[in-house]
Amino acid sequence: MSGKRTLYVGGLDENVDEKTLQSAFIPFGDIVEVQIPLDQATQKNRGFGFVEFELAEDASAALDNMHNAELYGRVLKCNLAKPQQGPRNKPVWAEDSWHEDRDKEKEDGKEEEDSTEKLEEKTEEVEPETEGEPEKQEDQQT
Repeated sequence: MSGKRTLYVGGLDENVDEKTLQSAFIPFGDIVEVQIPLDQATQKNRGFGFVEFELAEDASAALDNMHNAELYGRVLKCNLAKPQQGPRNKPVWAEDSWHEDRDKEKEDGKEEEDSTEKLEEKTEEVEPETEGEPEKQEDQQT
């Protein structure tokens, strides 16, 4: 197992609190922190939490034993937690990478416009030869 010590625990019943989650996972080793994010509107848990162990081996043992286990009648889904992708309270355009992506899209768009103009020029060259075809189709329909 890698050096990851934090588990994501999904499938939590709304009655599960941090104390209950800690009690369920403490048999596997010393726990540093337990977090259960709350829904801001209802102030109830959002159905998942995080358990951070002191040792990666303890997190591995908990993962092996608690994945698909039941707690309060609900089946738990345990995985190694993925690192948060940065602060979520900032708009996407506050990141430099967003601007870089937009600039690249604009450049790609410019190239597409150029190729569209070339295609239109070629189409104009071909159009005089195909002018009679729509009339033939109309004749066949009537």
